[in-house]
Amino acid sequence: AAPGRAQVFATVVDTFLEKLVAAGSYQRFANCYRCFYRLQPEMTRSIYDQFIAQLQTSIKEEIQEVKNEGNLEALFNSLDKIVEEAKNQEEPAWRPSGIPEEDICSTVVPYLLKHKLYLQKVLKVKEEENRKVAESVLAGRDRIAELQQRIQARKHAWQ
Repeated sequence: AAPGRAQVFATVVDTFLEKLVAAGSYQRFANCYRCFYRLQPEMTRSIYDQFIAQLQTSIKEEIQEVKNEGNLEALFNSLDKIVEEAKNQEEPAWRPSGIPEEDICSTVVPYLLKHKLYLQKVLKVKEEENRKVAESVLAGRDRIAELQQRIQARKHAWQ
């Protein structure tokens, strides 16, 4: 299996540190402090070793702090997981066309069509409910008209 992005990042950092130390060789250090090197070469070597050790430690701490603050470890793992899942997909991933209007349409139109179908279903349900209520109202009106006729008939009969 290929190494994860977190491992690759750690390798890049280590390689960077190695190249940094190589670029800042003891010879260059001694050249910069030539007078001191001529007087005390052992002390110059000791200072160089301490300087390089402190530099590496400081850089590693800074990079670790950046990794912690940015939650890079989790993000690298998440990215690895996304890439792994994408390998199983048959169709290519969506890419922007460069024309924002087309991109938004290609994204929004399927959602809007789905929403339109949902609204049409809700509309049919509401229309059916309204039809039943209208029938009920008409039946109620017929009942009221019938009762009014009976009342009129009994009123005339009583008089």
